[in-house]
Amino acid sequence: MALAKEDIAFIKEHLGEWLVEVSLGKPPAVYEIELRERMARVEEELNHQRELMRRGFDQVERRFEQVDKRFDQVEKRFEQVDKRFEQVDRRFDELIKRNDRHFLWLIGFISTISALIIAAGKLL
Repeated sequence: MALAKEDIAFIKEHLGEWLVEVSLGKPPAVYEIELRERMARVEEELNHQRELMRRGFDQVERRFEQVDKRFDQVEKRFEQVDKRFEQVDRRFDELIKRNDRHFLWLIGFISTISALIIAAGKLL
């Protein structure tokens, strides 16, 4: 089915109106202004998002600094615990030395008493 010349002419006359109705045939200047407005809104939103990201990163950075401080405190506490363990180790070493001396004295005392009993048994 072919279109008549009159139909083609009618379509050509009204095509611009129909495109405007469905917003596809806006004049280039209006379309360009709309695009510029959209671009400006997108740029503003990007700037806003960038600022939000900066704030978020700043908060994360502050939190990491707090965690670092906390780790430093924990490290200091571990150092204190290490010092305390060293003191306890020294105390145990002193106790072991003292027990060794007492044991030697006890061995000497038992040996002396044994020797005296044997000597007394031979004399009697």
